[in-house]
Amino acid sequence: MTTAIETVTAAPPQTSQPGEPHGRAPLVDPALLRAAITDSFVKLNPRHMVRNPVMLVVEVGAVLSTALLIQALAGHGEAPTAFILAVSLGLWFTVLFGNLAEAVAEGRGRAQAASLRRARREIPAKVLAEGRHGGSWAHLPSGMLRAGHHVLVEPGDVIPADGEVVEGVASVDESVITGESAPVIRESGGDRSAVTGGTRVLSDWLVVRVTADPGQTFLDRMIALVEGARRQKTPNEIALDILLAGLSIIFLLVTASLLPFSAFANHAAGAGAPLPITVLLALLVCLLPTTIGALLSAIGIAGMDRLIRANVVATSGRAVEAAGDVDVLLLDKTGTITLGNRQATAFHPASGVREEALADAAQLASLADETPEGRSIVVLAKERFGLRGRDLGAAGANLVPFSAHTRMSGVDLGGRRIRKGAADAIEAWVRSQGGSMQPDVREWAELVAREGGTPLVVADGARTLGVVRLKDVVKGGIRSRFAELRRMGIRTVMITGDNPLTAAAIAAEAGVDDFLAEATPEAKLKLIREHQAAGRLVAMTGDGTNDAPALAQADVAVAMNTGTQAAKEAGNMVDLDSNPTKLLEIVEIGKQLLMTRGALTTFSIANDVAKYFAIVPAMFLATYPALGALNVMHLATPTSAVLSAVIFNALIIVALIPLALRGVRYRPIGAPALLRRCCGATC
Repeated sequence: MTTAIETVTAAPPQTSQPGEPHGRAPLVDPALLRAAITDSFVKLNPRHMVRNPVMLVVEVGAVLSTALLIQALAGHGEAPTAFILAVSLGLWFTVLFGNLAEAVAEGRGRAQAASLRRARREIPAKVLAEGRHGGSWAHLPSGMLRAGHHVLVEPGDVIPADGEVVEGVASVDESVITGESAPVIRESGGDRSAVTGGTRVLSDWLVVRVTADPGQTFLDRMIALVEGARRQKTPNEIALDILLAGLSIIFLLVTASLLPFSAFANHAAGAGAPLPITVLLALLVCLLPTTIGALLSAIGIAGMDRLIRANVVATSGRAVEAAGDVDVLLLDKTGTITLGNRQATAFHPASGVREEALADAAQLASLADETPEGRSIVVLAKERFGLRGRDLGAAGANLVPFSAHTRMSGVDLGGRRIRKGAADAIEAWVRSQGGSMQPDVREWAELVAREGGTPLVVADGARTLGVVRLKDVVKGGIRSRFAELRRMGIRTVMITGDNPLTAAAIAAEAGVDDFLAEATPEAKLKLIREHQAAGRLVAMTGDGTNDAPALAQADVAVAMNTGTQAAKEAGNMVDLDSNPTKLLEIVEIGKQLLMTRGALTTFSIANDVAKYFAIVPAMFLATYPALGALNVMHLATPTSAVLSAVIFNALIIVALIPLALRGVRYRPIGAPALLRRCCGATC
């Protein structure tokens, strides 16, 4: 059933790992740990264990050792009862601790999903009969909404379902999704038309076309993902599973061969008996790569969890892993590198005109301009000179709204006819008033255009007063973030539909490595395929419908939450904060995932090989005294050797659970610096 969130929920738990920048929270909540302990017993079900061949073998060994313990208690034990009991407990603890690691990782995701579920409830939606504002509407429970319904959302209303704004503009509180308190603007058309069910309209109104059927909303998918219910194994993880299964088969054959070998050796020596099955079971478990086998699922789930804590929802575990190897990043300019709308940044007065007079006229001419550009002029005049909006209605003013046809707006006030608009439109207006554009105003307009901005000329009757500079505003701090990506070896490419001159100016200001100007959807797609054909992994961020084909082609596709529904469906990740440089955290988390898995795999295999050469000499020391040279741990008996290994095997899993959950710390370092460090250490 489609439901919506009525109240604002808390932001995700905070830690200091990549993607968790706001401080450190406890690794495991006590209540979560209690639930995980219960889950670790539930996961003993063979239908669950069969997905992890290493731990399945351990569980089978634990069952067999328990059967041998029962036999020993009946007086027919093959080894001392205390020894069999100790081995049985060690094997069961190994299985349970492995399940505990996975249960803790899953529990952290379920805790976030539970906080979302607690806030959801069915709400009434205002369904429009004619599909437009001003028409009649009727209440309908949000659970009965279907794709294609048009709903009216007014101030204070909760948006009942995912959709696209088809009419209106409003301020929307999305803190329930992003954790950010600052409201955002949603409007029809463009790349800021997508809205998410559960967010609240703060001002004005919207007509929203529902795009998701019940149970298929973004929030529903997010809950399912954070629970890990749909987490698919990545190719790397599948390959590691195959390796672990192969090692399990090898060690199983090795251990099985020790039974006839020990019988033959002891018979040849004329003393002793074959090794007990209990010892062989314990030896098999000790030699298996149980450390990585027990922690493998936890590592993958924890990687997804860290991504959620970074306010990024991944629809594919494969994408998280691929992010660790990304070396090319393509970014859409509008709404990704820039704020999305051109903003007024400067007033350039004509000779003989004070800048404040130009700002005052520009503000008056913009009061009837409801576009983002017009509103930014009003704001700039207020910030620069303290000019505030005036009650023009009481002064008998005639407002001239902006229109795409005239390409200008203005006001007629007290004999003054003030206009503001595109340079050619204002020049035609001035001529109609019997004047002409001043040469220095024309020079300012040309200079602004050459520098990648947009000039708007302001005129008062037949006289031009100056130029207002509009430009795409690059998001704050983005240049330093691109520098960090460069240090990580990631090449950044800005893609935009602007002309090359404007694109070059924005690229230089933002600090990207390259740009593609006048880009069509086909050109973006071609660029990605060229990089992929050269063997590179490509990531792309975007927010518009025109970005959808390229997002679908990219190896890692991060769609902005402020973007269109088409972009979010084409991507394999959605950034709830709509921060284009969030890929920095995504890459760090991907690298953490790969490094953590690699480090624990190396440790597990090296540890198992070491145990093999430590235990086997002690087991056959009585038969072959020459093996004493290999008994570096000075283990006196097979019993002490096996018990020490079983105890270590169980406890090391518990000790490594925090590492699996937090991941190996990643520090970006270039290849040259890394090679110099390695050479310095070996020379």
